[in-house]
Amino acid sequence: MENSPAVLSIILFLAITFFVIPFASPSPQSSLWKGSSLSVEVDSDILVSPDESFTFGFHRIGNNAYALSIWFSNSANKTIAWTANRDHPVNGLGSSVTLRKDGALVLTDVDGTVVWSTNTSSTQADQAQLLDTGNLVIEDPQGNVLWQSFDSPTDTILPTQPITKSKKLISSMPGGSVSSGYYSFYFDNDNVMKLMYDGPQVSSIYWPNPDYNIWQNGRYNYNSSRYGVLDESGTFQSSDRLSFSASDSDMGSVIKRRLTLDYDGNLRLHSLNNSTGLWSVSWEALPNLCDVHGLCGRNGICVYNTQKPMCACPFAYEVSALSDWGEGCKPMFNISCEDSQQLRFVELKKTDFWGFDINHTSSVPLDACLELCQKDCTCVAVSYKMGSGDCYTKSALFNGRTAPDFPGSLYLKLPLNFDTSDMYVLQVHEPICNAANATEATVAAPKYVEIASSRTKWTYFYWFISAFGLIEIFFIVFGWWFASKNGTKPTSIEEGYKLIARQFKRFTYKELKKATGNFKNKLEREGSRAVYSGVLEDERVVAVEKLDDIIPNEAFWAEVSVIARINHMNLVRIWGFCSEHSHRFLVSEFMENGSLDKHLFDGGHSSAGFLGWKERFQIAVGVAKGLAYLHHECLEWVIHCDVKPENILLDSDFEPKITDFGLAKLADRGGAHSKISKVRGSRGYMAPEWALNLPITAKVDVYSYGVVLLELLMGSRASDWKMEGEDREEEQVQEEELELELLGLVRMLKGKLGGTEDSWIDDFVDARLIGQFNHRKATVMVEIAISCLEENRSNRPTMDSVAQMLIALDDESTSHGEHSYSVMYPE
Repeated sequence: MENSPAVLSIILFLAITFFVIPFASPSPQSSLWKGSSLSVEVDSDILVSPDESFTFGFHRIGNNAYALSIWFSNSANKTIAWTANRDHPVNGLGSSVTLRKDGALVLTDVDGTVVWSTNTSSTQADQAQLLDTGNLVIEDPQGNVLWQSFDSPTDTILPTQPITKSKKLISSMPGGSVSSGYYSFYFDNDNVMKLMYDGPQVSSIYWPNPDYNIWQNGRYNYNSSRYGVLDESGTFQSSDRLSFSASDSDMGSVIKRRLTLDYDGNLRLHSLNNSTGLWSVSWEALPNLCDVHGLCGRNGICVYNTQKPMCACPFAYEVSALSDWGEGCKPMFNISCEDSQQLRFVELKKTDFWGFDINHTSSVPLDACLELCQKDCTCVAVSYKMGSGDCYTKSALFNGRTAPDFPGSLYLKLPLNFDTSDMYVLQVHEPICNAANATEATVAAPKYVEIASSRTKWTYFYWFISAFGLIEIFFIVFGWWFASKNGTKPTSIEEGYKLIARQFKRFTYKELKKATGNFKNKLEREGSRAVYSGVLEDERVVAVEKLDDIIPNEAFWAEVSVIARINHMNLVRIWGFCSEHSHRFLVSEFMENGSLDKHLFDGGHSSAGFLGWKERFQIAVGVAKGLAYLHHECLEWVIHCDVKPENILLDSDFEPKITDFGLAKLADRGGAHSKISKVRGSRGYMAPEWALNLPITAKVDVYSYGVVLLELLMGSRASDWKMEGEDREEEQVQEEELELELLGLVRMLKGKLGGTEDSWIDDFVDARLIGQFNHRKATVMVEIAISCLEENRSNRPTMDSVAQMLIALDDESTSHGEHSYSVMYPE
């Protein structure tokens, strides 16, 4: 048996090959190839960078809620560097991310809904790869990068990842959440990198120091590149001359680093200890956290207590919600504007509130300063600096803080009879109280999706089939009853199904091609998108709007799901949609009288017809109601962003219906972060926020509505208005000049409203009405329009209040002076 050792070696090799190797842990993959996917249910379904520094996969963020993220592999607490769906978590059962055959990387929920995807469809993409830099890239066979996560940062940038004018960091919410918070780090319009708080009640920039100019802050704004980058040694440099380095930069690139805008609003550079997996702060923008705005909410004061920021309420104020200092403090008193009320002031030493100054007066005595506030009903407090005599009267109290080096005091205005017998003790609490008690995100999973025995699965399946059958029977009966109630008796079950099918549905391209006669009947509408009229099989006349190459696929799916739930008498009813390959359409009800601009601006000589006073007022009320529904009552808070006569359609009774609202971007209800990344407005109707690059809120629609309201009265474009003496034949009007023309019109109207003469309204209202209009209503409509066109968006009313004002105006007697009426401004 000389060959026995050789035979044993062969047997041992075969045993290892067939029994050991199949059960060995496979080496982690760094690429996801076309047609492959990662499942939320399989822990090993991850991508790991070649040097194993970063991991890409599903990260649990709550009860049955997961985010698709990239995290540091060696950090103790799974520190997240990037998240795809930070505000839209997916289910822990059945969700997956797939690199589809068309080249798009797509995240789908358990029901198949597309939650997030890349813009790489119809490309030659063949793999998604996680690099050693922490960058997830999608490449074609030649290695060209078609998409990368570095281009869409969340709250963190990594070494070699640039931040440019088109990108910004958005902080996360407290409590370990990955969802978007209230702080942002970005390049402003002056080319300077800034930190801004954009909360539910107020927005303000707090770094670099807003009390200094650009040069005093050591910045430089004469650049056009708007580019900043953190290198691997821990040094950050940007085009505005912002430069800083990590305290451990001498260690070079051996340390993993991240620059993160943390949930408390401070920008920090973190360094990772590889041996412990813990992070240390190696640089921070604001050593004194009380310099961050918004920490303690309205009326709250940030104080330092043993090097730890705490929140407190000032004298005569109490905390609104101890569990969340973002709610701030509320007053324990009421101050009326009656002259008879006696007032007093209470001093808070070394305390100041930043911003909201009504006026600033220098070198005045304290008594004179307090007298200014006492005479002004809108003044709530005074900030006074000793020595210089600088006096600042305040209309609101935000961003309060105590500072030992502040050379002055804050004087609160209180009623004289407010009880001050008890000694006031300043009680302080941690500002981020809701961090420990933050509610976990939860995504509801269908009950029939279970990881259990096959018997349990089939039991739920049978229950599901039974429930579905009952629901189907219910809909058939309901359709039959509804048709009978309206005098239409269906002759068969198919008729009942037809009635049900009239609800929101998905159309095929073939159906729409047939309905529109191969897209021959094109409607005359302003705008870049083509709209066709058609007739569906159930004889409904519809408008079919072509949306190809307008919005990315993931945004289209997200917004269609919202459109399906929107229904209001002053919004164009959307019957359904089509999405097949590159074909995307919206199908809506057909408006017999076309768009408002055809009636207002064609001189009344077009086939559209002339609008009388009754119809104009009806349109003003209807548009206000429709926008109020979108802003305040809709299931999702929708900002239209392009309110203008071209997007206001009229039915057979001249009832207005707003169109194009389904293509507006969406904003979280109650939130303050705009989801809008590009200007959607039209020249002459755009609010100043667009040009100033401020966060976009519903107040942009209020501004546009104000312009439309003036045009309803004038019968012409507000941007065509010229002051007396100006050349009215000039055709080339730039956007800046349009704004000046509108500003001049507003100033003129304010002057007229403040005067004693009221005959000016006859000259202002459309001459084609030949004086046949309600003077009272027209004057108040001008007042409302002027309030909507305030440059400061916080001074504009809400659309809900505008609608209520117009409805109340309509209910008034038409006789002059019988009732008093005033435009209500927001506080």
